[in-house]
Amino acid sequence: MGFNVFSGTLDEIQWDRVPVIVNTINAYSYVVTKKDSLFRKALMTSDVLVPDGFPVVIAARIRGDRRMRKIAGADILFYLLEMLEKQNGTCFFLGSEQETLRLIEERLRKEYPSVKAGFFSPPFREEFSETEIREMIGRINSFKPDVLFVGMTAPKQEKWVLANKPAIHPCIICSIGAAFDYFAGTLPRPSRFWIKIGMEWFVRLVKEPGRLWRRYLVHSPVFFFDLFRCLVLGKRVVKKPGKE
Repeated sequence: MGFNVFSGTLDEIQWDRVPVIVNTINAYSYVVTKKDSLFRKALMTSDVLVPDGFPVVIAARIRGDRRMRKIAGADILFYLLEMLEKQNGTCFFLGSEQETLRLIEERLRKEYPSVKAGFFSPPFREEFSETEIREMIGRINSFKPDVLFVGMTAPKQEKWVLANKPAIHPCIICSIGAAFDYFAGTLPRPSRFWIKIGMEWFVRLVKEPGRLWRRYLVHSPVFFFDLFRCLVLGKRVVKKPGKE
């Protein structure tokens, strides 16, 4: 359907070949890319684009890829923290509210004491000024993290990384959105049972219907309609970057 989605496990990613840009894709982000060319470019130029949604996994299986498994932003976060703990590594959290970052720092000290972490909560606005961007990049580069976690929500975070990655200290860069809140405990993640049966989306919808109803009840049907067009009509439904 136009995207090169990773179908392996996190162990198979070559994490040492920095810079490594890791993004996620689900039915919602797929539909957004149809109208947002910059977001589309950000996802298409990812070094690793992981399937963070069962519709994407289902689409892959229909097309013959039986290896693909859902990998959420939270899965990436925990995996890399375990890796950094073993290596006495460093990471930087960019995004979210100051209180959320404080809770993340508190948990890191308890569960990942060997990981050195930096934090910065940027202003909450649609677009940052040049001065604000320079400050963010300056803080990251001064810290020189092994991993940069970006949590500004999609598509803002992916587009920010796309625009600024040439100026950022070479490292692993992961746009993981809500994983900040899951790790901090400000947004409880559905239990393993719901995740395993592919119904994590339903639990999130029940908890946040006002914010998520369109994402799950409108965007997912659009995704599957495009999958039908792709399979039956053989049409590429998402254009490559630069081809409008």
